[in-house]
Amino acid sequence: MSGEKDGNAVDPVTLEILRNRLEGIAEEMGEVLIRGAYSPNIKERQDCSTALFDGEGRMVAQAEHIPVHLGAMPRAVEAVMAKGPEPGDVWALNDPFEGGTHLPDVTLVSPIAPDVAGRPESGGEIVGYAVSRAHHADVGGATPGSMPAGAREIYEEGLRIPGVRLVRDGDLVDDVFALLLANVRTPDERRADVRAQLAAHERAEERLGDLLARSGDVVRDAFDAVIEYSRDRIEAELDSIPDGVYTARDVLEGDGTGADRDVAIEVTVTVDGATLDVDFAGTEAQVPGNVNAPLSVGESAVYFVVRCLTDPEIPPNQGCYDPVSVSAPEGSLLNPTSPAAVVGGNVETSQRVTDVVFAALAESVPDRAPAQGQGTMNNLIVGSREGGFTYYETIGGGAGATPTTDGIDGVQVGMTNTLNTPVEVLEAEYPLSVERYALRPGTGGDGARRGGLGLERALTVERDATVSLLTERRRRRPSGVAGGGPGALGENLVDGEPVPAKTTVDVEAGTTVTVRTPGGGGHGDPADRDPEAREADRRDGKAETEE
Repeated sequence: MSGEKDGNAVDPVTLEILRNRLEGIAEEMGEVLIRGAYSPNIKERQDCSTALFDGEGRMVAQAEHIPVHLGAMPRAVEAVMAKGPEPGDVWALNDPFEGGTHLPDVTLVSPIAPDVAGRPESGGEIVGYAVSRAHHADVGGATPGSMPAGAREIYEEGLRIPGVRLVRDGDLVDDVFALLLANVRTPDERRADVRAQLAAHERAEERLGDLLARSGDVVRDAFDAVIEYSRDRIEAELDSIPDGVYTARDVLEGDGTGADRDVAIEVTVTVDGATLDVDFAGTEAQVPGNVNAPLSVGESAVYFVVRCLTDPEIPPNQGCYDPVSVSAPEGSLLNPTSPAAVVGGNVETSQRVTDVVFAALAESVPDRAPAQGQGTMNNLIVGSREGGFTYYETIGGGAGATPTTDGIDGVQVGMTNTLNTPVEVLEAEYPLSVERYALRPGTGGDGARRGGLGLERALTVERDATVSLLTERRRRRPSGVAGGGPGALGENLVDGEPVPAKTTVDVEAGTTVTVRTPGGGGHGDPADRDPEAREADRRDGKAETEE
């Protein structure tokens, strides 16, 4: 790889070293955040992401964290840069209409202007930005966990942070921090998690300062060069996709307000040489419920699909995004206007956008596109209205089969790749008991390659609490492709009685909440499945797809 800036070439060996150093900074930020956090949602499930941007606001390196976070981060950096950040600042935001995605995801953005030893002229110059995004288990709003299923406007979903200085001149702005903590149910947990994010930013500035001290201005030359390298590689990959116009349509199962009607998402993907245009014209207008998604969420889902269908060794940075354009009509489901409710858009609508873009491109690259995975994050939130605890979990399910492999059982798919909360931690940290946590036999779609199995997780709530569920694929199965069968539907139960895919309900102590997650779709004609694999399916309980 090579690159140029102001006529100065960065030789390939130096650039490869610097690229790895930059990616190492982003990864180390993530480790500091995870190890320093207090809440199980961050320290155990690792529901957070970190990245490094250059002084122009372009992503140059990211940790291998959450897809829906990372692809949307550039909008947050753009929003902060418009406010005139200064060295020593850390800005906080979560406003979906000003660079955020949904309110529980609190993003911190800090200019990096390290004082480099031996170079006094370096002080005060912004050379980059450190960015972290973490899902906080409660940010206020109408229900514990800040994800009310029936929300009709964003004000019900929690504290809205439009972009404020949390740190000024290196010092915490105490009144801003106090305002934030006064509006959440678990302030001690939030305080510790925000401080973990701040520690990650301090580490980024320290490490980038060290790198500049060692390598000088060639580091900034490398910013341009690594972005150019990724752009060239992605353009070559896109150029290998047959030119054409590809369309697809899928639906969400209601918007959480009680109406059962489907909500349509339509996409037209135009491949023209080394460019990809993704247009969501035809998608429904924004809805009363909370499955609306800011355009940054749709962009993030598109970027994820592009990365899945291209060489995974291409360094992930702004260069991967440059050849891709994404648009949606203003006021639509994927580009709503304030004060639309959006908390479900980030977690559920993003999954359906992923499905629909995969479906469109499967026509052009059938040897690369998978069958549909579970298509939902199976969001489960349990908390006390009086404060004390808020538990949040996304639950894995079946991955879709590919042309060459069976789908993986019981994993996060699509726009999230968080871990689960270990049973021991869950029971130690919360007034909850795990009754069952197991794979669901027979839930993967049949095919030459079989879809992955869903999961069942059953919890007994030991105190009066509020339960919120935001889920999908309870009415429409994940589809197989090329003759493969569909995965099984998911199901939500409270004390054994089915409840809607999106619901919020107050429960008494002793109530058991069960989430059964969907399986993944199969790939290829079931008649073509290898007999030995078929025998293993029967032996392992994978042979029959549930009706």
